[in-house]
Formats: sequence, structure tokens, C-alpha cells
Amino acid sequence: MAVIEKRAGSDGKASYRVKVRIKGFAPETATFERKTDAKDWATKIEADMKAGRHFGQSKRHTLKDLIGKYVDGPLQALKSKKSVETRLNWWIGRDGEKLLSELTPDVVAQARDALLATPKQRGQGKRTPADVNRTLAALSSACRYGILELGWLERNPVDRVSKGKEGRGRVRFLDEQERDAFLKACRESKSRHLYLAVVLSLTTGGRESEVMGLRWAQLDLVRRTALLGDTKNGDVRVLPLAGEALDLLKARSKVRALDDDRLFPPRAKSKAPYAELRESFRKALKTANIIDFRWHDLRHTAASYLAMAGVSPLEISKILGHRTMSMVSR
Repeated sequence: MAVIEKRAGSDGKASYRVKVRIKGFAPETATFERKTDAKDWATKIEADMKAGRHFGQSKRHTLKDLIGKYVDGPLQALKSKKSVETRLNWWIGRDGEKLLSELTPDVVAQARDALLATPKQRGQGKRTPADVNRTLAALSSACRYGILELGWLERNPVDRVSKGKEGRGRVRFLDEQERDAFLKACRESKSRHLYLAVVLSLTTGGRESEVMGLRWAQLDLVRRTALLGDTKNGDVRVLPLAGEALDLLKARSKVRALDDDRLFPPRAKSKAPYAELRESFRKALKTANIIDFRWHDLRHTAASYLAMAGVSPLEISKILGHRTMSMVSR
């Protein structure tokens, strides 16, 4: 309900202070020179509150408050929570003390331009539109949470901010000569895990974390499949096992450790989730005289081999776990 109080000013003029109280909402107050204006305002605020259209909370909470709620809540369920939180901390450092009501599209656009003009850390090169877009996306997710779950915002200011144009992305895969030389170098590596990990990546198209994080319980050597439940996009996916990859797995299953069900267990006392192969991978590339190649490019190579073998784009998307056909096309 609304309560209107008449007040006398020092200049003798009267004013009307109105307070609206409705259960479930923080009290709203305002002062008017005319009583009719006070009544009209109170009627509108009460109607908005009852209809779920009132967003007075945006004048009580800062961007830092919102991000804090989001980080403690939905962010914890994301696989990319560490990188998203890093981007959200950038927003806190820049505009964290601003009220949500001050977080306009113009404010967000100014932040976007400032971030694009800021170089990355030393040695990491120039900041790209893709990097800035990810930072905008992190803020957008927090704002959507503020709208749908908290009721602190009425609109998402990021929706009305243009995003930078991104490049087509990196496309690099091993040709036949490079592949043979690289596999030879991996086979001769001092690492007992490298060759199997690379062969699995090449034949299944699995992401590095998916392949390296495999456990024996996920493998069915009879049905020739590997079941992935902890994928990047959260979908359950089945990888087909065939050829040398299957033979290598069968051989390893006969000598695997009984106290650790990880396919690629890390060294003793290591806190890593699986064996660290980056240095062995780098040395194998150098031995094979291959440049400009990263672990994720094994996934590109697998996709390219599938395409050249006549596998349909739809089937490739299922095997690789792509949600959009644009990724398959690339």
C-alpha cells in the first residue's frame, strides 16, 4: 500500500512524500510538489510491482553485486568457469561500483572499445575482436541472470552493443607426409603415453581434455566405443574406436594399473588430472620438422580426414560434438 505525507518546506511550499510498501519488494519512496503526481506515481509503482515490471532493484545493486551472485550461482556449473570468472573480474575492475541502473549500452560500448585498445599480457600479442566478444558474452550471461532470476534488471544492456567481426578461425591439419613423420616421432618418444594419446585424438576427433581425461570405465572395447559424459558443451557423446587406436587400447588394458582407472595417469604426487604431454608433443613436432601445429589441430585433422573420406557433415558434427553446422563447415 502507499502512504503519502505532506511536508512543509523552509520556503513555505508544501511537498508530498510517498512511500510504497508491498510484500516481497523493498520500499520505494519519492517526493512531489503536487499530491496528484504523488498518487499517480504510487499507483504506477504498485501496478508494476504486482505485474512483475518493477525494477527498482537496479538502483540498489551494483554490477559487482550482480557478478558476485552470478559467480556463486550458475557459473559454478560451467566447465569454462575459470576463464569466464577472469573476464567478469575485468568488468568488476572497470565498472563494478556502478549501479545497475547506470549500466547503459553506451557504458558497455565504451568498455568494449577500451578493452580492444588494451594489449594482452606481455608476449601474448594484440587483443582480438573474438577475445573482446567473449568478455561481452560473460557480462551478458550475468545480466541475463539478473533479469530472469534476480529481477534486478529489466533489459540486458549488452544486447544493444555491437560485437566485433571475428575471423574465420584457424584451420590447420596434417597432410599425409606430415602425419607419417609425426606419428613416427611420437612412437619413438620417451613418453609412454604420447603415441596412444595422439592416435586416439586423430582417430576420434576428441578434444584434448576429453581424450586425456578418459577412464577405463568409459571404454567398451567389445562395442568399440568411448562414452564421454563430461564434454565442453555438456552433451553426452560416443566416440568410435577402430584400427590401431583399438589395438593399442586392448594392449594397454592388459597392463593397466589396478589402483588408478585413468587411461593417462599423471606422475606420482602430481596434482594434475592426467599426464602432462605438452613438452613431449612439442619435441615430437620438432623431430618431425612440423611447424605451426597445436594439439587442438589434431581435432581439425580428424575432421578433415572424415570429410575427405565422404562422411556427411551431420555425422561429423555428431562425432565431434559440434552444435552448429558452421563449425563443421570451417
